[in-house]
Formats: sequence, structure tokens, C-alpha cells
Amino acid sequence: MKPLFAFILICLTSFVKAQDLIPAKSGDVKITPIHHGSLVLDYKDMTVYVDPYGGASRYSAQNIADIVLITDIHGDHHNQETLDGLDLSQAIIVAPKAVADKLPAEKYKSIIILNNGDSENILGSLVEAIPMYNLPETDDSRHPKGRGNGYVMELGGKSFYFSGDTEDIQEMRELKNIDVAFVCMNLPFTMDVEQAASAVSEFQPTVVYPYHYRGPDGLSDVEKFKKLVNENAPDVEVRLKNWYAD
Repeated sequence: MKPLFAFILICLTSFVKAQDLIPAKSGDVKITPIHHGSLVLDYKDMTVYVDPYGGASRYSAQNIADIVLITDIHGDHHNQETLDGLDLSQAIIVAPKAVADKLPAEKYKSIIILNNGDSENILGSLVEAIPMYNLPETDDSRHPKGRGNGYVMELGGKSFYFSGDTEDIQEMRELKNIDVAFVCMNLPFTMDVEQAASAVSEFQPTVVYPYHYRGPDGLSDVEKFKKLVNENAPDVEVRLKNWYAD
């Protein structure tokens, strides 16, 4: 194999896998971006899927889920086709009521309904439902307050925040002690890069991943997001991953 080709192949293979390790108590938390707003977390013998989407084949290399977090009713978050293609017979589904009402309960070990402000200890990890919604609050909002959830989940003493489809809301800015944040940025559904960077610069997670950054006009400028965060909150580490490898 020619050296240049081998180097390119190694880089591409690493880029596709795109896994990160977050040091935690008794072991690392492994983060695997899957697609758009979906990812997988592995910690010790627990596997967590967040908003499974894009087809079950994307999860063929992943461990079977113990917990599935679903943020909202829209098809890029509650994607029943993807769920139906996965073995979730022993999985606990965590979802807001609007999603839980649409789920075939017999396919899962259990369904736990969390609404904004609720929290529950699930398999030894605390999961808290955080508001996610659009501004201004109107009757025709794509994401009205109270329907969907962002989540903060504790794994190994580290807190992980998943924004879901939110705009630059005060509840996000008031978050405290977040170790790893996944923050959306795609107009007209959520917020723009400047809003996302401003919010992150205020609540200052240790690490932030821009995700859910594809909209009708293409991909948001995540390099600009990184630059803005670095200028305003230099202690926040911005990690860029390819959530749209296909």
C-alpha cells in the first residue's frame, strides 16, 4: 500500500469512528456521534442512545441500548422506523409525554415519562429533563415550551447535557457544572451559530460539541461557532465532529 494512500485511509477511518473518551469515575465515558442529533454513550456496562435516527444500520457496530433518551416528537428525534429496527426489548425509554403517547410500549422493557423539571435515577444514573423550546413563544411554534425535553444525565460523576431542539433560552444559560454539552444550531428550527456560542459562553461547559447543525440551507458554520466560543470563553473546549459523514 502506498504511504500516502495508507495515511489517508487511516485518517478517514478515524474520522468515521469519531469516538471520544471522557475520563470519569471507574472508567471512561465513550462518545460516538451517529448522525445529526443522535449519539451513543458507553460507560462501564451501560449503553445510552440519544434520539436514535437515520436507520438501524447506523447502530450495527454499537452495543445494545440499556437506556434511550428521546427529546421530541419530530422525526429526527422520535424516529419510529429506526427504533423498530433496533433490539430495544431490554431498553428503558425516557421521553416526554408527547413522545411516550406514540410509543408501542410492548416493544421496550419500560417507558419512563419525564416532563420539564422532572428527574429520576435510572440504572444508577440521574437523568433530569430540561426545557427546550423556540422563542418567541407562540401558538404555532415548532417547539412549544413543555412538549419536548433537553436532558442532563450523570455518568461516572460527569454531567452530560443534550440540548434537543431549543433556542437560546434562559434555562440553558442557567445550567451549572456541565462537563460535556451537545448544543444544536440550525435555523429556522433552533438557533443560529451566534446565539449558540453566546449561550455556551455563559453556562461554560468543560467540553462542547456542536451537533444538530444541518438546516434547509445546508450545514451551519461550526468553525465560526468554535471561534466565537474561544474568543468569549477560552476555557471551554470546542470539539468538532462530522455528524454528516454520508
